[in-house]
Amino acid sequence: MNSFFSLLERRIYEVNSLLCVGLDPHPGDLPAPTAQYAREFCLKLIESTNDLAAAYKPNAAFFEALGPAGWSILMEVIAAVPEGVPVILDAKRGDIASTATAYAQAAFQTLGADAITLNPYLGRDAVTPFLDDPARGVFLLCKTSNPGSIDLQDLQVKNLAEDSEAWRGSTLYEHVAHLANTWNQNDNLGLVVGATHPDALRRVRKVAPNLWILAPGVGAQGGDLRAALKAGLRHDGMGLLVPVSRGISRAEEPRRAAQELSRLIQRELESIKKSRAVSKESPSKTLKHAGLADALLAAGCVQFGEFTLKSGLLSPIYIDLRRLVAYPDLLAQVASAYLPLLRELSFDHLAALPYAALPIASAISLLGGWSMLYPRKEVKTYGTKATIEGLFYPGELVVVIDDLTTTGGSKFEAIEKLTGAGLRVTDVVVLIDRQSGAAETLAEAGYRLHPVFTLTQLLDYWEQNGRVPAEQIATTRTFITDSLTA
Repeated sequence: MNSFFSLLERRIYEVNSLLCVGLDPHPGDLPAPTAQYAREFCLKLIESTNDLAAAYKPNAAFFEALGPAGWSILMEVIAAVPEGVPVILDAKRGDIASTATAYAQAAFQTLGADAITLNPYLGRDAVTPFLDDPARGVFLLCKTSNPGSIDLQDLQVKNLAEDSEAWRGSTLYEHVAHLANTWNQNDNLGLVVGATHPDALRRVRKVAPNLWILAPGVGAQGGDLRAALKAGLRHDGMGLLVPVSRGISRAEEPRRAAQELSRLIQRELESIKKSRAVSKESPSKTLKHAGLADALLAAGCVQFGEFTLKSGLLSPIYIDLRRLVAYPDLLAQVASAYLPLLRELSFDHLAALPYAALPIASAISLLGGWSMLYPRKEVKTYGTKATIEGLFYPGELVVVIDDLTTTGGSKFEAIEKLTGAGLRVTDVVVLIDRQSGAAETLAEAGYRLHPVFTLTQLLDYWEQNGRVPAEQIATTRTFITDSLTA
């Protein structure tokens, strides 16, 4: 499935740039406010920057202001963008579901845009019609670059989730980011966060560690490029698109301006990567999926005390991911954390291990569009008497999905059932590796373990943030070491 953001990332790798060129034919920039001059203005910009731009962003308002001819010109301008270069229609639509469906048809079918900016004020049903096609993208207004954004977007939202401290007391824009995490089921939903608000970029990135962000405001609006990149980039150096309009179109030589911007973005990226590589910052600032780590603790999915594990080991920590079924938003966040790992692997189906991994794998299946099967704990003695539930064919490759791993014993039990049915297994993906020998044991048998978190990473993060008492952290670290040397 080619999602919008996979197409965008492909283009970014081709041109080695995060620059999005704005196509905004301001009346003051034209010899006369006519559709023909607007057309010439945009086509010259496209011609001079088409080997530099990661994407183009025409602002619908400037075309609509020109009447019916402007609408026709907008179609011509979008069609003139070379194939493979995404076009983001800056239209900021938002209406009830039936009207939203018409707006989506206008943007994607009639105009031929690849993505659109939307206002989330009407809720999920107004956004859904734009998300149905994975190849078409949406950037949801989250924290906009204008000064007046504080009037609504910075309002404190109380008691959004009575069953979790994770989102209580957050700003409205942070809640929009949180919702976007759960709505992004086809890898085609991102956010608009102004480069003029680097603190908001940092906060949004914490809530939505994997989503793409469109960050307007660099240039004419005074946004600081380095601050925006440092605050909004993902840990992989991607995830932030920098749109610039007037800074390029009003330059004496627009191509040279675009080249200089691209080079500046690259220099800043290299500098940020180097600083991150040698950074002494605390894990609270460097742990991938840090917001998820906090939410797991708040929901009681990780507890400290004295517990007997399935393996018989006496543990100072207990990880109970069965609790996720009580927290739908958290379950969706957990599932989304698996996606980057899974996209690096080859497989035909997800293979979930009963019982804790069943809801997790179901959520992953919905988000990633992958089919799922699972080995039964007890073989059916009636009906089909199936050992494996799901549709598959012998010889197909499955990736094992589980909630966590300790010694690896349960994985081997499941793998035996899967291979007994003619399926092939090479990889196991879990949320948490307890680091009690499973990775080593699986590797010896020829299987690769891919955890979202290791227990050590979580402990380091919670210790630095004071989430867990130091003595409990120390006891758990000793337990991990003893388990590995036993």
